[in-house]
Amino acid sequence: MSVSKRQRIKAYLTAALVLVLALSLIVFPKETFQASLEGLNLWFGVVLPALLPFFVMAELLIHLGVIQFLGVFLEPVMYPLFRIPGVGAFAVALGLASGYPLGAKLTADLRRERLITQIEAERLVSFANTAGPLFIAGAVAVGMLGLPEMALVLMLAHYISTIMVGFFMRFYGSSQQGGRTCTETVNPPIYGTNALFNARGSTAHIGSLFYDAVMQSLRSLNFIGGCIMIFSVFSRILNLAGLIPALSDFLTSVLPFFDLNQDLASSAISGLLEIDIGIQAVAQAKATLIQKLVVISAIIGWSGLSVHMQVAAMIRGTDIRIKPYIIARVFHAVCAGITTALLYHPVGLIWRQLGLSVLVMAKLSFSQPSMLAILGLSVSMAALIGAIFVLLVLLAYLLNRIVFFWVRK
Repeated sequence: MSVSKRQRIKAYLTAALVLVLALSLIVFPKETFQASLEGLNLWFGVVLPALLPFFVMAELLIHLGVIQFLGVFLEPVMYPLFRIPGVGAFAVALGLASGYPLGAKLTADLRRERLITQIEAERLVSFANTAGPLFIAGAVAVGMLGLPEMALVLMLAHYISTIMVGFFMRFYGSSQQGGRTCTETVNPPIYGTNALFNARGSTAHIGSLFYDAVMQSLRSLNFIGGCIMIFSVFSRILNLAGLIPALSDFLTSVLPFFDLNQDLASSAISGLLEIDIGIQAVAQAKATLIQKLVVISAIIGWSGLSVHMQVAAMIRGTDIRIKPYIIARVFHAVCAGITTALLYHPVGLIWRQLGLSVLVMAKLSFSQPSMLAILGLSVSMAALIGAIFVLLVLLAYLLNRIVFFWVRK
């Protein structure tokens, strides 16, 4: 089949899919409106307050030169482990702390500033764009499962798998001279404190920087909200059309080894589309706790097509390809599910012996945290991470001055 013919068929299929979706909105107006409203409430009540402080802080730290400065000192740690420059540590740290899609946005920003190569960016986005602890502990363990003591199992499995994915992706593009081709240029590394001032250049006033950071963050978050609403509607339509129940019947018949009941299989398919909807469905499914946790971990590792669309939007305008990211998500889902199954009993035993469940229940007793509570916790976490980065800058500056004085002496 010729390339032009494949492109023509692809265009016809895309148009047909959009047409079917538009007709479904007319056939199921009440259900799609309710699904859209649920997606809007999820974005406004959880996603917006959780991510906005991190987005703004990340924009400020990049344009103030803090990240470029730290990248010089973190290079000896990041490159041997993950074959990523030191500046990538910033994307990993904030991606782990705040959740997707901030890791993808920061990776794209680093690529636009030519601080990393195309291959390095594709390695970085594959494991820097992950779920945050606020989502895993607050939204999943407490809000959806109602089992705060399961937060530790889910977080350990997720972050161990994240490191595994990062190490696995270090071999990606290894044939291209460490990810840097002979025709590709990257801004050269700058040593010492000059990295910070070189990155700032003729930076505008801090007030203008803050305005630009807030506006850019809100634009990105508005798109994320649209993705959540659209995929919420799409998932509801597939349920109403009977496609998800049919696929779940198929899975339960061809995968008897995993002992999946229809509820769990249907929930897993929903999780392929949208992470929050899928996890909520798994939490309500009739299955054993360990089965629920394994499927939830796999869904968190996969993160859903909704998040993948957000990642595709974040990296738009760069040469970062989405295919390595999708492959890494599949690997992450498998690793997370297996790791959860291995950690469930030992971590649960340690948890009960230490008596930590009572403490967590006292601190996370709310089942539906308010928007202000989430915003306050997110601001605190963002401020803490920002303070840590600033302290690292100060320590690195002092170390640089001490070494410089000793060399001159």
